[in-house]
Amino acid sequence: MTSIGPGEAATALSDIDSIVRRVRQSRIYTSASMILIMWGVLVFVGYCASHLWPREAGLVWIAIGLLGIAGSFVFGRFNRARHGVRTFDPRVLAAVALFVAFGLFCSVGLGHFTGRQMGAFWPIYVMLFYSIAGLWFGRAFVVIGLSVTALTLIGYFFLGNAFDLWMAFVDGGGLFLGGLWMRRS
Repeated sequence: MTSIGPGEAATALSDIDSIVRRVRQSRIYTSASMILIMWGVLVFVGYCASHLWPREAGLVWIAIGLLGIAGSFVFGRFNRARHGVRTFDPRVLAAVALFVAFGLFCSVGLGHFTGRQMGAFWPIYVMLFYSIAGLWFGRAFVVIGLSVTALTLIGYFFLGNAFDLWMAFVDGGGLFLGGLWMRRS
């Protein structure tokens, strides 16, 4: 019977811990990728619809938000059933409610933003949280957040009437491509 020394045991435990971290990150990326792809498609449609029917933009975005939240919940349930990993709990719903309430308070209550300002505020606001999530869950979130924020600001300051179409590709396309990228990670 052969035993291992304390150094070898520590190395083996470190290797196991590293594998557990990578598997956990992979599960988070898999779940997040499905949700990002769905949100990317919804946001793309939302910006295109806002460009085509600017008077209905408010209603379009309410519908997009409700569909996105419902879809995120469904994907969370699907991921739990498929992988046995709990990715959604009531605290997440409370966090989303607080997130939306604060965003509405800032953009409508305090700021009285125009449609164009709303089109820049919400992606930047959302990407702040993606970037913060990246501090815990991996650099893909940070890259997505900072890239979409930078491109949003470029479009806001330099693209007049084409801003909504720019944002369809930047925000919607960025989320979609970010989701595809995360599937590979």
